[in-house]
Amino acid sequence: PTLTGKPSGKSSLHVFDMQKRKDELVYQPVDGYETASGGKRLIYRAEGKYYITDIKQDQKPDGKTVKPLNLSGLRMRLEPRKEWHQIFVEAWRLMRDHFFAPNMRGLDWLEMRQRYESLLPYVAHRQDLTYIMGEMIGELGTSHSYVGGGDVPAIKKVSVGLLGADLEPDQSSGRWRIKRIFKGQNWDGSRISPLTEPGLNVHEGDYILEIDGRQLRLPGVPGELLLDRAGRQTVLKISRIPSATGSREIVVIPVKNDSGLRYNDWVERNRTYVDRKSHGKIGYIHIPDMGGEGLNEFARTFYPQVRKQALIIDVRWNGGGFVSQMIIERLRRVLGGMDAARGGGLFTYPDAVHIGPKVCLINQWSASDGDLFPHFFKHYKLGKLVGRRTWGGVVGIRGNTNLVDGGYVYQPEFAYYGLNSKWMIENHGVDPDVRVDNPPADILKGHDAQLDHAIQMMLDALKRNTPHLPPRPADPKDRAMAAKVK
Repeated sequence: PTLTGKPSGKSSLHVFDMQKRKDELVYQPVDGYETASGGKRLIYRAEGKYYITDIKQDQKPDGKTVKPLNLSGLRMRLEPRKEWHQIFVEAWRLMRDHFFAPNMRGLDWLEMRQRYESLLPYVAHRQDLTYIMGEMIGELGTSHSYVGGGDVPAIKKVSVGLLGADLEPDQSSGRWRIKRIFKGQNWDGSRISPLTEPGLNVHEGDYILEIDGRQLRLPGVPGELLLDRAGRQTVLKISRIPSATGSREIVVIPVKNDSGLRYNDWVERNRTYVDRKSHGKIGYIHIPDMGGEGLNEFARTFYPQVRKQALIIDVRWNGGGFVSQMIIERLRRVLGGMDAARGGGLFTYPDAVHIGPKVCLINQWSASDGDLFPHFFKHYKLGKLVGRRTWGGVVGIRGNTNLVDGGYVYQPEFAYYGLNSKWMIENHGVDPDVRVDNPPADILKGHDAQLDHAIQMMLDALKRNTPHLPPRPADPKDRAMAAKVK
């Protein structure tokens, strides 16, 4: 039997007869299966239920052809300490068999097992076990060595609704005032700014007098009245002054998480700042990670700014991923020719080539593939690195391995080395060409010395050499070309 996927996300279970060379559908959708009895029987899962049947065509789980297993009485005797020991040994074995360096970086891995295994009798909770495994794996001194999860009590969390704004107390009136509203991108579900929805007409400086009919006064805080309101219609009483005179009520839907909204606001402020300081000459691109979101951010912001004379590529706080190669390839494009259309603009070959100087911003939170990006940015001579030395963790992983209780352990399997056949970056990071610190106190005040330095570097580079696309040549006038035109 074999599973085949479809664009709809539903998988089909097929059986192929090797002698008859014939493929037959067993059933769809099927989430997973196992065979037994020498390949004559199988158990499969479909829509949350399990079925045992023969391996043959048209095994419909309709209660007649194939009946679901009754698992209501299924119970398991669990001895936590024995299970914890099995999990510990499994985590140790997975590292032994999959760690990128078979010599375990010179560590006596059997000794490590014995050392930490002696602590198992004192484990009283799954989190204790996770801690011990983490300490053992930490002896390898390698990034991406994650452990966690497992059979632990679930904690029901209650969210606090967020309005996509910074609120400040007005001590003189005892009220709360809207200090700043984040603009957001309300077409993106992760960046909805509740106070900017159409028709609300809420402005910075407005006061929030009530939330769902309850007075909002100091020393109370908005979070108390927005408890468990995320995703629910909530009535706010808004006023331009700290009194009910002229106030009005609006209905908003607070969000559970406003990190995407605040991130977007930070990026747009940086882009606007760079544009203003450079009089439109320099573009700004921030890449938050090297995954899907980071690739989307790059595509969303690179192409509109590809004709800027210079670019600042910011990978500070980049959480890593796997797409740095794609972005580096795009930035490495070299202008080879031009294309001019009748009555149109000028186009480059290849398309989307940036021909001006570039600089890359890094800091100590540029991690994983966010380490690799600045390394190869410099390797390919795309520009200088400005900021602080990066995190220093590039031994990669392919995914987690589930343990018997649903926990996980990651094994660092892929390590990078340079053309000189020496391991690189791990446990050191990528050094900037120009070190610039951003003290926390300055960040809180809205100052960004690293960004300012990058802007000045690009302005200086443009003074030395301002890039220009080759202009369109004059229309051809020779008779041969004229004859062809006629």
